[in-house]
Amino acid sequence: MPVRHSVIHKIDKKPDGSPAVLFLGAAEQVESQARDDLMSQLNENYNAATGKAWGFFHAESGAHPLSGWLSKYLAGRFDFFNFSVTAADHLTKLMEESNLTTGGHALFCHYQQGLTEYLVIALVQETEAVTMTEELSLLTVKRLDLDHIRLAARINLSEWKNNPQSKQYISYLKGKQGRKLNDYFRDFIGCQEGIDGPGETRTLLKAFSDFVESEDLPEESAREKTHTLVSYSMAQAKLGEPITLDELSGLIDEDRPKNFYDFIKAKDYGLSEALPPDKKTLNKFRRFTGRAEGMSISFEAHLLGDKIEFDEAGGTLTLRGLPTQLTEQLKRASS
Repeated sequence: MPVRHSVIHKIDKKPDGSPAVLFLGAAEQVESQARDDLMSQLNENYNAATGKAWGFFHAESGAHPLSGWLSKYLAGRFDFFNFSVTAADHLTKLMEESNLTTGGHALFCHYQQGLTEYLVIALVQETEAVTMTEELSLLTVKRLDLDHIRLAARINLSEWKNNPQSKQYISYLKGKQGRKLNDYFRDFIGCQEGIDGPGETRTLLKAFSDFVESEDLPEESAREKTHTLVSYSMAQAKLGEPITLDELSGLIDEDRPKNFYDFIKAKDYGLSEALPPDKKTLNKFRRFTGRAEGMSISFEAHLLGDKIEFDEAGGTLTLRGLPTQLTEQLKRASS
């Protein structure tokens, strides 16, 4: 993860109603192992965070100027430090206008991962930690709390440049800290929501369930393909990368790599070619299976409470929306 540029400023905003004050860093962070470790941890924690949303820039305007400043920086008309100063000043003003009490350290980092370039902007709080001195005495120090990032956004610069029509080249945290706080930071980025990550992931899982049913797969094969889908999607989420339908299709069926992809397109689920994985939705997608006395039952966990109800006291399952093939067999057997 080569870091091209990184800057840290500080915004002091107290809850007593006093104005927000911006303290500028003297220069870019110099190249060091500490800098690279910090930015790597920031990236890892951002990837691991749940509750993200994806979107794209509003048209540049006085209300949403960040994309214009970023374009000038990428065109070489603005160095990174001055870009960060201008952006941090704008963030401070928005914080003041919103009457929000959350200050913090404003981190700006331009880095590369593989062939893709990113810009991450995060507002990070301080926390206390205990360390040991060389004299074996305990010392309380302040550190950046990267484990609890509340406000952050990441812009896929390569995607923005090469595919400006995309609606998912920006991701940002959409946590539980309150809508007002989320909205003010999203306005600072100048981002509008484009892709519904949880919704797209749910649609993908629905398409997969339909695909498994249509293929009439043996239980072991269905379980293997489910594991492949979840493992791949989780790995992409960990990397901060999207699920690519074509790649996923090839992993699900190596002998017929276009089979699942063609099924999705034929049924017109409306899925994007690449979609952001939602880990919370994926975590719920696993199969319950059981065999006993000539009976075999298998279903995805997300159906529990919807099409399938479990009565723990009575030890029974109630099924709704039976597969057509099974329904026809039952009708013939009862006639």
